[in-house]
Amino acid sequence: MRRLSGYNPACHSNHLTMKKENSCPTPNGTLLIVGGHEDKTGIPETKVQKANYHPLEVLRTFIELTGKKQPAIELITTASSAGEETFADYEAAFRELALPVPGHIHHDKRTDVRDPDLSARLKNADGVFFTGGDQLKLTSLYGGTELLYILKQRYIGDGLVLAGTSAGAMAMSTPMIFAGNKESQQLTGEVKVTTGLEFLKDVCIDTHFVDRGRFVRMAQVIATNPTCIGLGIEEDTAVTIKNGNELEVIGSGTVIIIDGFQISDSNILEYGTGKTISIQDLNVKLLAKGDRYRIPRMNPPHL
Repeated sequence: MRRLSGYNPACHSNHLTMKKENSCPTPNGTLLIVGGHEDKTGIPETKVQKANYHPLEVLRTFIELTGKKQPAIELITTASSAGEETFADYEAAFRELALPVPGHIHHDKRTDVRDPDLSARLKNADGVFFTGGDQLKLTSLYGGTELLYILKQRYIGDGLVLAGTSAGAMAMSTPMIFAGNKESQQLTGEVKVTTGLEFLKDVCIDTHFVDRGRFVRMAQVIATNPTCIGLGIEEDTAVTIKNGNELEVIGSGTVIIIDGFQISDSNILEYGTGKTISIQDLNVKLLAKGDRYRIPRMNPPHL
């Protein structure tokens, strides 16, 4: 397997020096970040048959990461406007994988999140999976709640496997894109971001990345804060992240890494003018199944 590093050699020594003075716990859990439209039927959705395609690979990997043959799974469909239908699709996929029916969690109001039975379920889960929909709904309902606190505690300390697809994947990072479509992404300032759920800091995740032509909107986000890296994931493709920064690609498609550490110039400050975005000296990597990448730590941890 090829190993790729996001480190600039000039920054690497600084990182090692600062690590002695700044430390934070290394997560024992694993993230599975999915680019959307992962195979749930065993039949490829795309017309082009890819050599890397394997039926149900992404969901199968989610189960394997728990280390159990019959793991306790909770499926969170809150981002979806059709929670029952979304749950039914995943229930059928898990049945295809010979697994028991997962637990179903869905909320439309913050007040509904305060459920003591829900806390107990999350504390007993081996894996939690966020489905797609609207990522802003996830952050606005779950930010500052005990549900999110429990998930973070278990991800850091207990080895919880935490997965998200499409909007559920985008919500895992900070910053988090919540607006900026294909028609407006090339205009300065037209890509909107907020704080995500922060399982990954200084990483921006975008999904359906190749299929929906989202490279330019990710580049805008990186230009606003080059401390961050962009992680663009194609459909039926995912990355696993272990120890908080060790990334490996799985699935049938491409993962695109964008970093702006060496940006020399941009017009990102000219927002609101209707100008087309211009950025010089972005760094781009294309990764395929089996490729590995270490997420750089350019922003030392602190309280």
